[in-house]
Amino acid sequence: MSLTQMISRNSSNIPLRARILLVDDNANGLAARQSVLEELGYRIVTSTSGADAFEQFSSHKFDLVITDYKMPRMDGLELISRLRKHTPDIPIVLVSGYVDTLGLNEISTGADVVIQKSSNEVSHLVRSVNRLLRRKSPPKKPAIAQVAAAGSKRKKG
Repeated sequence: MSLTQMISRNSSNIPLRARILLVDDNANGLAARQSVLEELGYRIVTSTSGADAFEQFSSHKFDLVITDYKMPRMDGLELISRLRKHTPDIPIVLVSGYVDTLGLNEISTGADVVIQKSSNEVSHLVRSVNRLLRRKSPPKKPAIAQVAAAGSKRKKG
């Protein structure tokens, strides 16, 4: 699907001018994702560190967060954990080159979507962002909450 097709599909049922926090310590990856998402009409705020991103998130409203996994001082998993404690229902996308290597997935990370960095990354990212911003059902609980809930169900049964 071309970028033009993605743009035209984006317009239906998505909040106008959704505000996205985009986090990556790699300036090239950050700029590329920002460019694509802005072309789709999203308002993008960027951050190059997890700590700075959490500070921005704490003082501004965002509709969705996209974060890289491997960053210095605060990695994407720690950022996701803090975001979930602050605003449990915020849609989160984790993008990483280590998805396959480390076995990262939605349950182990607490993200709503986990995307492997690859040549297909842009199309996966656009589809995921559009879907998450359209969804009406409650988001997934953080990974830690899911494990605790599963444990308590086993004890009762």
